[in-house]
Amino acid sequence: MSRTTAAFWLFVSPWMFGFAVFTFGPMVYSLWLSFLNWDLVSPSRFAGLGNYQKAAADPLVRQAIKVTLVYAVVSVPLQTALSLGVALLMNTDIRGINVFRTVWYLPSLVTGVAQVTLFLWVFNPNYGLVNGMLHAVGVDGPAWFQDPSWALPAVIIMSLWTVGGNMVIYLAGLQDVPIELYEAASIDGAGPARRLWSITIPQVSPVIFFNVVTGLIAAMQIFTQAFVIKSAGGAPANSLLFFVYYLYQNAFQFFQMGYASALAWILLLMILALTLLVFRGSAFWVYYESANPKASRRRPRVR
Repeated sequence: MSRTTAAFWLFVSPWMFGFAVFTFGPMVYSLWLSFLNWDLVSPSRFAGLGNYQKAAADPLVRQAIKVTLVYAVVSVPLQTALSLGVALLMNTDIRGINVFRTVWYLPSLVTGVAQVTLFLWVFNPNYGLVNGMLHAVGVDGPAWFQDPSWALPAVIIMSLWTVGGNMVIYLAGLQDVPIELYEAASIDGAGPARRLWSITIPQVSPVIFFNVVTGLIAAMQIFTQAFVIKSAGGAPANSLLFFVYYLYQNAFQFFQMGYASALAWILLLMILALTLLVFRGSAFWVYYESANPKASRRRPRVR
């Protein structure tokens, strides 16, 4: 073995050890647990595919899948559109623009439990900020987290709080678009809408694709919002029964570790299927500029 090869394995060995011990090992163990019945106290019993059959017949699993998919399908496009729109507004060279960019980015630093605690007050039906503003214009606001019809829309609205992080990524992509393309399009008579549709969006489509994929994966794993809101007495009638929250209940409240492990692998398959679906669809709208014709996708036309 050469010194170069030995040095390579030496430098990657800490990562390989950490991956094997803290990621791959637990994944293999959870796969084995999914075929067992185990309550953390009694000896485990082999159940075969019993946990997966139980999940297929469990109405709460169907409710969890429904709530999670609705959240993902609605929140991810809204976050994408809003963050891209804000990035377009921030992609200007005016005085004080850095202050506006900072103001839009700062809310994304308040996430997790702190964010949900803040919005428990914002959406409070009695003295919350939102219902107070609605009352000022003569509208009686809903109960939000206390209403099963409004709990999920409230969480979707809450997800727009952190669009500042994606805005920064879009802003970097927008500033990488060659200015010559806009100049040539303007000379040809293309208006702002045409330049946006035929130049800006195709040029930043890889960035949009990246944010959609990462946003979709994160949306399918939502947990903190449901946990905190449920702990505060909200989310009635399983209106916020996200899949990961139901997995948590089975693992750490009902102590059905085998069933929870099976749910975890079902979630993994769902995320893989949705991600592959987005990857297959990207061939029709993601444009990669490359000198290699085989690496290029559909090229935009400017008319």
